[in-house]
Amino acid sequence: MDEAPTPSEISEIEDEIARIDALLNPLANRRVDTSDPDYETKLRESRPMVEAGVEPEAQSSLRAVIALYAEGDDAVRAAVRALFNRYTSFRWAVHVPHEPTPESFRFRLLHFSALDQGPDARDELLGLRDLCAEAEEAGIDIAPMLAGIARLSSDVNRYGMGSTREFLLRAGGRIS
Repeated sequence: MDEAPTPSEISEIEDEIARIDALLNPLANRRVDTSDPDYETKLRESRPMVEAGVEPEAQSSLRAVIALYAEGDDAVRAAVRALFNRYTSFRWAVHVPHEPTPESFRFRLLHFSALDQGPDARDELLGLRDLCAEAEEAGIDIAPMLAGIARLSSDVNRYGMGSTREFLLRAGGRIS
């Protein structure tokens, strides 16, 4: 995209995300039978996008909304963060496969930034730690990418643990 995303582009993606979210919602909110001795394995191995029959379009929508986030201005990024906050089943279930490449690492950092700590900053911090460890193990120079994505990220301290921007800068060793 050479120009900033338009409101109609955001609206079109939101319509698709809302549709996918509605299909994922029953799966996201179903009860977990903790008396089943295999419940943890079943949770780890669950594939809600496949189960809901939305995997290709869900992944396509995620790629599109993350592209808007990366290319947009502050207002567009705030609108994308609001989409993830509003469509919680989409936020929970939709991810894309990743490879140990700089491009995949950048995409995942953008996704992390757009989630803006999601419902639990602690989970997001653990995920960021693991993501950075995977990238470093693959030989990716993470500090410049973390700093670059931090510039796009929210500076709102949502849960009293720091902002998403601070999380990324800390992970890159730029603040303590």
